[in-house]
Formats: sequence, C-alpha cells, structure tokens
Amino acid sequence: MNTKGRGGRRGEREKGGKGEELTKKFFNPTSPHLPTSPFSHLPTSPFPSPLRLSLILLLAIGLFACSTGKPKNQASAKPTEKASDSNLTVFGGTLDATDETGRLIWRINAKKAKYTKEREMGQAENPYAELFQDGKIVYQVTGDKADIEQNGKQLVLKGRIVAVDPQNGVELRGNELEWRPNEDLLIVRNQLNGKHKQLTAVAQEARVKTREQRVDFSGGVVANSLEPGLQMRTEHLIWQVKQEKLIGDRPIQFDRYENNQVTDRGKGDSAEVNLKTKIVTVTKNAQVDLAEPPVQITSNSMTWNLNSEIVTTNTPVRVFHRTDNMIVTANESELKIRQNTVFLQGNVNGVGQRRQAIKSDRLTWFLKNQQVEAQGNVVYQQAEPALTFAGETATGNIQQENIVVRGGKDSGKVITEIIPN
Repeated sequence: MNTKGRGGRRGEREKGGKGEELTKKFFNPTSPHLPTSPFSHLPTSPFPSPLRLSLILLLAIGLFACSTGKPKNQASAKPTEKASDSNLTVFGGTLDATDETGRLIWRINAKKAKYTKEREMGQAENPYAELFQDGKIVYQVTGDKADIEQNGKQLVLKGRIVAVDPQNGVELRGNELEWRPNEDLLIVRNQLNGKHKQLTAVAQEARVKTREQRVDFSGGVVANSLEPGLQMRTEHLIWQVKQEKLIGDRPIQFDRYENNQVTDRGKGDSAEVNLKTKIVTVTKNAQVDLAEPPVQITSNSMTWNLNSEIVTTNTPVRVFHRTDNMIVTANESELKIRQNTVFLQGNVNGVGQRRQAIKSDRLTWFLKNQQVEAQGNVVYQQAEPALTFAGETATGNIQQENIVVRGGKDSGKVITEIIPN
C-alpha cells in the first residue's frame, strides 16, 4: 500500500546536521491516469513551474549546507509537532493511496494537510476525497477533516461527511466515515442520513458493499420509500440498491401513507419490499391493519400488492372485522381492498358476535354488507335459537342470522338440527 503527498511540503532536519532529502511532486490535472476532481482548477503553488523548482533546489542546498539555524523561507514547526516527527510533510494539493498493483484506492484533495510517515497517519482539512474500487470511483466524499490510518489501509473522515455514489445517486451523510478498500466496505455512522430518489433513511450506521451496491442500515432505522409511500421501522434493514429491494430480517413495523395520512399499518418478524413492483412480503407473525375496510389480517406469510391493493396469504390466516366483530379463519385467503371482498378456502370457519358460526370449504365474504357465499360441506350454527343447518352451499348475512342453506345437486338434501333449550 503506497501513500503519496503532492504539493509543497516542509521537512524538519534530523539530528547531527544531516538534512532530510526533499522530494516534491505536484498534481497534474491533465494526467490521463488521474480523474478530474472539483479541486483540479486550483493551482498547487502560487509560483510558475520553473520558479517553483528553483526554490526547491535552493531550499535543498540550504538544508545540506547548514547544520544549525533555520533555513530561509521555511516555516518553523508548530509547538504541537514533536521533534521525532522527522518525516512530517505539510502540503496543499492531493494525497493518493494505491494498492500493491499500483491502482488508486483513494485520492484526497485539500488546501492544507499534513502526513507523518513514522506514525503512518495523516490529516487534511476540508478535504474532497474520491474512493476507488477496481480502478473506478465508487464514492465522492466531502468533510471537515480527514484522518488517514494504518499505513494507507484505512481512510477515516470526520465531521459533517457527505458521501455520494456517482453510479446510483445514493447520498449518505454522517459525522464519521471509514473506507476499508481491502474489505470492499464503506461505513458511515453518527447521525446517519441516507437519501436517494426512491428512499430516505435515518439510522445509527450504514455499511456499504460497493461492488454489490448494498447498504445495511442498523440501529433505530426509520426508512421512507417515496413511491409507494411507505415508512419502515426496524433495527436492521438491507437495501439492495440495484435490485430495488428492502429486506428487514428483524421485527419490523410499517405504515402506508396517502396524502401524508397513515391509511394502513403492518408488522412482522421479517419483511421484503420490492420498490419496483411495489409488493410487500411479510413473514413470521405477519399482521396488516387496514383502515378501509376496517379489517385485520394475521398469518405467517403475507403478500401485499400496493398497486392492485390485494393482500394474499398462502398459510393459515385469521381475518378480523373490527367494526362487526366477526372472525373468519382459513388455510389461505385473498383480500381485495378496493372491492371490499375476502375469498377464503380450506377449513373455513367464521364466527359472529353472537356466536353464530359457519364452516365450509370455500367462503366469499363481502365486507361492506356482511353477505357471505359458502360452498362445500357447509355447516351453519346459531345459539339463539339453537339450531344447525348442513348442506353444500349457503348464502346470507351471518350478522343478521339470515342464512339460506341448500343441498347439493346429487342429494339435494339439507340437514337441519334444532336443539331445544
């Protein structure tokens, strides 16, 4: 890993009168190997090139000729700089870091910076940084301060960080950033805010896998998708940017918005939101509470298509009408929100508020008027008066205890059982 400073620099003399060898390389914005940066228009020195080189030569001769005293035109070290920092370099321009193959892993532009070779650390004020992966810029970063650590293996920036992915437009803001190129990992933490045309998010930390275009939000995550209008709250949320998916692998709550008003709520132990198809899949203790119709649906696996407004379950389901206090359970269901209709099948069992009940193989429940249509092995029971009807089909209103049970085509018989008090 190589780290290079470009621009003017100041060298301290070593003990015994031996001057430190000075080298200086200036940033060339026209070089074909160096991408253009927003600071490329700034001169690295107020002097033209021939004069600058002459000054360097004169400074070098002065250092080697004198064993004591301070060379002319060279600033003295700050009181905070220790004498042991013999490799301290102060510069304005760019600082590059490369991997073992010579490819850039980051470039920092700063008007003022310093690098200590002995400590293998550097600092830059108000830097602009370009982070590279596989020879390409993966993030462009600005901040108040940059700290370079671990001999170029890790870059740390602190203070009002803004990191932007030029490829997909993801913007991450926070107060601290770490770039670990060997791990393909970018970390932004401390009052994190994320922004994209599809999503905004706040969390304690974001970990970005640049090659995968994956962002892991963790710690008090609140994410808002713009279309559909959905807010998700969890402790860990995975954002697959390229696939346009959000994956919550921890307990998650979500609210649906229309005209800035919450219309529906949901929760589960895990969930996946496809931002492209606008389909929400909730698994493990899934629950959705709809405002209209006033229905609650619970199941272990649920798919909610926000475009068509259809909620589908393929595992045992419970549908509860909050206003009419009626519960229907089944093996699977499909709720059409716009049509106010629920279709249930497999071991259907409905119970009304006065303990009236209906069982069947299939049931269509019209939520607006509480009408039902049941097919297959129908059994209707009510408590007052106590009676039971059995047949192949049934229609009517369970809440009003007005049910017509019919026999099948083969037998045409309806079995009625009356239980006296």
